Amino acid sequence: MSTRTSALDAVVFGIDIQSGDVRGDAPSYALVEFDGETVARDVVSHRKLRRLIDDEEPAIVATDNMYELAADKDQLIHLLGSLPTGTKLVQVTGAEQPEPLSRVAKRHGIPYGKEPMKEAEAAARLAAHNVGHEVSAFTDTTTVKVSRGRSTGSGGWSEDRYTRRIHGAVKRRAREVESELEDANLAYETDIREAYGGYANAVFTVEARPSDIPVSSARSGDVRVEIERERHDGIEFRPLAKRRDHVIVGIDPGTTTAVAIVGLEGEVLDVWSSRTSDTADVIEWIVERGRPIVVAADVTPMPETVEKFRRSFDAAGWTPESDLPIDEKQHRTREQPYDDDHQRDAMAAALYAADAHEGQFERIADKLPPGIDRGEVIARVVAGEESVEAVLADLEDDDGADEAATEHEPRELTEDERRIKDLERQVDRLQSHVETLEGRLEEREDRIDELEDELSGARRTERKEVRQNREVTRHRRKAERLEYERDEARDRVDELEDKVERMKALWKLDHSNFSDVSAEKEGLAPVKVVEKFTKGAIREADDQYGIAIDDVVYLRDASGAGRSTAELLAEFEPRVILKDGGLSEVADEILFDNEIPVGPAGDVAMQEVDELAVAREEDIEAVIDDWHDRARERRRDRKAAMVDQLISEHRAGDNEV
Repeated sequence: MSTRTSALDAVVFGIDIQSGDVRGDAPSYALVEFDGETVARDVVSHRKLRRLIDDEEPAIVATDNMYELAADKDQLIHLLGSLPTGTKLVQVTGAEQPEPLSRVAKRHGIPYGKEPMKEAEAAARLAAHNVGHEVSAFTDTTTVKVSRGRSTGSGGWSEDRYTRRIHGAVKRRAREVESELEDANLAYETDIREAYGGYANAVFTVEARPSDIPVSSARSGDVRVEIERERHDGIEFRPLAKRRDHVIVGIDPGTTTAVAIVGLEGEVLDVWSSRTSDTADVIEWIVERGRPIVVAADVTPMPETVEKFRRSFDAAGWTPESDLPIDEKQHRTREQPYDDDHQRDAMAAALYAADAHEGQFERIADKLPPGIDRGEVIARVVAGEESVEAVLADLEDDDGADEAATEHEPRELTEDERRIKDLERQVDRLQSHVETLEGRLEEREDRIDELEDELSGARRTERKEVRQNREVTRHRRKAERLEYERDEARDRVDELEDKVERMKALWKLDHSNFSDVSAEKEGLAPVKVVEKFTKGAIREADDQYGIAIDDVVYLRDASGAGRSTAELLAEFEPRVILKDGGLSEVADEILFDNEIPVGPAGDVAMQEVDELAVAREEDIEAVIDDWHDRARERRRDRKAAMVDQLISEHRAGDNEV
């Protein structure tokens, strides 16, 4: 596997603290931009560094200590969440226990100096050559939550209708999000909480990063959409390049293929799953991470797909005596993170296989002298079914032949020369292995051609079925949407019919209350209801059913109105105003000056349906007559007060003379 990374085809930022401290004073950073050939250097502030990362979106931001960018773990997680989608934060000095940068640079032949700019350049060059660990706080799973954009309230005359409208809007938006995820062919799980009239919220757990999801966070009216990437339990470190050591591989085949890589010591090195990758993709992923000694499955007998992978690597196979129960797999993988059940099953198979071979691996290791590659011997014993003694003898023969070939040398080889010799022997062994594999490859190419023809036919059939299923799903979704709209329309019709019935009942008033009402309903007057004595309530009533000259207006709450509110209501020139509650002095004066009668609503018998009401004409006339009587007295009192004031002013003038 190449030790170069795609970062060399993009840009790597290497950084180091130039001055200050991220925990105190505003720091400045030595910044090196490296694209594999050219190096650009600069000293920037923390703010400018963040802006450059957002604008240029480097493939890697490399540092020798991740806490040079963040004061603590919370700030570091926030920083990782704000990085561009394609940008990695890499600590080139290791994972939880980093080494000195000077030692890492020396080991990889990278120029190093103690100045901040030199350290930043060393970090950039190391990261560009796949040295270091990616710092990660987030998984590749994203939560999309569709919920109410505003509160449904705590009461009121129209709370039910208002609540039903909000929940219906949440349900419609949730279905739109579901359709968009389906169109993007993304795997997701749904958790819906239903409520009166629709959904209170809908949560979609999507197996993708936010940048791959065709939905964005938004808040519009009644609905809010929130997108949040799921976090790891803590900070995780992923090596940029993985050594191709001997490993144990667990595979869970099916529609979603999952693979787990476990080291010979039983440590989980990597786990992966995919719904779209073919056999070649899976093999490539495994080859990049190690050389399989054992290929394991969690069921018995071994599935044919897993057997094909085993034969591809000439590895030993392992299966349990009986299919592994789910609770045992959950217990064995309880300390390891995984994204889905397929990854868990593959990991469990590999870990149980490692447990089964643990004693054999220890016995082999006990027989090995110092300096012998344990993985190579274990691979030949377990997968090649050779004895430990035969493998050791073969290795000693190789070493003896090398020593005999070098007896004529007049001087001792230098360390570099010995390293070259070791590498040459390794190349010879690898070339021999390659020739063996090429021979096997030729034998299988014919079989592959046959299988590819069968696969092409199967894929054509599968694509046709997928198209048909999508079409069925689309029609089913459309039918559900139409059924939902039909149900909403029926509910609206029922609501309106109920309202009509109540209106009819209103016009057929109880004769015990209105014994003087004739069959033609003579003697009744319509009443326009205004909820509060405010400008907004007056305008809302006017918009809904209109307030005209000589209308009877009922104020449910007449308190609190000022001059401008009273003047606005007076402009409509109502016939009379019926009120609950007391008017302010200013509002009372304005209405009195405009000769608009005002009386208590309790003196008038009214019956209401929603915003509409009717009252007996004779009650309204009685309120108006009563107001006119009071108005005459009020005018007399005003005139008397004015006369008294004039007399007082006249007497005051005479006294001054």
